[in-house]
Amino acid sequence: MSLAENLSGPAGGNAVADSIRAILDKQRKAHIKEGPVPVARRIDWLNRSIDLLVNYKQQIVDALVADFGHRSPDQTVFTDVADALESLKHARKHLPTWINSSSRKVTFPLGLFGARARVDYQAKGVIGVISPWNFPINLTFKPMAGIFAAGNRVMIKPSEYTPATSELMARMIREAYDETEAAVITGGPAVGEAFSRMPFDHLVFTGATSIARHVMRAAAENLVPLTLELGGKSPVIIGKGADIKTAASRIMFGKTLNAGQICLAPDYVMVPEGKTDAFVTAATNAVKKMYPTLKDNPDYTSIVNQRHFDRLQGYLEDAKKKGAKLVELNPAKEDFRQQPYHKIPPTLILEATDDMKVMQDEIFGPLLPVRTYKAVDDAIGYVNDHDRPLGLYYFGNDKAEEERVLTRTTSGGVTVNDVIMHVAMEDLPFGGIGPSGMGSYHGFDGFLAFSHAKAVYRQVRMDLTAMLRPPYGEKFRKLIGGRVTR
Repeated sequence: MSLAENLSGPAGGNAVADSIRAILDKQRKAHIKEGPVPVARRIDWLNRSIDLLVNYKQQIVDALVADFGHRSPDQTVFTDVADALESLKHARKHLPTWINSSSRKVTFPLGLFGARARVDYQAKGVIGVISPWNFPINLTFKPMAGIFAAGNRVMIKPSEYTPATSELMARMIREAYDETEAAVITGGPAVGEAFSRMPFDHLVFTGATSIARHVMRAAAENLVPLTLELGGKSPVIIGKGADIKTAASRIMFGKTLNAGQICLAPDYVMVPEGKTDAFVTAATNAVKKMYPTLKDNPDYTSIVNQRHFDRLQGYLEDAKKKGAKLVELNPAKEDFRQQPYHKIPPTLILEATDDMKVMQDEIFGPLLPVRTYKAVDDAIGYVNDHDRPLGLYYFGNDKAEEERVLTRTTSGGVTVNDVIMHVAMEDLPFGGIGPSGMGSYHGFDGFLAFSHAKAVYRQVRMDLTAMLRPPYGEKFRKLIGGRVTR
């Protein structure tokens, strides 16, 4: 469904909200009428999404190329299609186990008389998903794995920055699902604002921390529980004994994938004093091996639009003005001043300082500040002096040093001796902490996030609680007094 945004004034805003609310009401009514969704029906929902991704693979590639100006087709198949498929297939495989009730212990001595306790996992109802532009297919269908597995309906608001992909998703969902099962609502900021104010049973938002504050404020009007997958400045700490060549190769892959437009992309690197030149050399060689050319290379993605291109160019100008040394990793020495897209070569920013904008904002592009440290505790201290990131990456073979980094820092997740890869582990929860997000999903954790864990206690026929009822006397006081102990 597409909502026009040329409606002005309160009446226009109300019309947008009323249209979205009508779909929500239809889905909630269908959810209540159907009752508990059988496993077979949930698997059918998952299978329909799987079929969509397989059958629309080429259309997805084409839409993202159109939206980005250029986006690596192979990368799209890898990151948006194949990875989302893994989540859906994982949920399909494990759902029959996930759905089982969980037995819990009963307070002594009630269990001796036959009382029982369990947790039932019940669908919440209608889940809202606000998905971003950087991986629009992945970050729509990946949460849908947990949403459908838990037996919910879903409403999706994709990004207006990728209109071709958003319209394609709307068409795909209409083809495979009734509107009471799944619906896509397209449109710009006004639609997004109205969507975030809906009384969903749960809302998933993936995007910028600044926007998340508005989403959370709007959701609070209806006390809607949230999963916020945000971002921040994910640091890389290269240990003193790390293999610099290997570290640089893996870091630059993570930084150039989708041209760095990834919430988990390494945002800055901390190298031991004296190792900067070695890192620059290794990073240069790594980029040259992956991308002998950049400008017309189909494997190298462009920045999504002019606004973000200008933002990144502003970071470079600001850093240079404040004393940073810029190292452009441009193997073929191509001229990017005239190009049909918005490509930016990978660029190292050496001697980056805190007063530079590139060290204050999440970069979301192929720029990589490099800082040095004397002792690993200095690197740890720097990370802890800033907002808790979505990801943290450590390279090294010193187990004690690794343990110190992991236990003395707090982040949404960690990958050791690589970057980003913890997000690809379907059996690990994925989410942030503090400004980098709240809540988590993926795999079983996604099933739990979109389920209501309902406590169920079954009492025995014997009237065991009679002794707890008034009038109270000495026998009661003796019973309770015996429990008031250390």
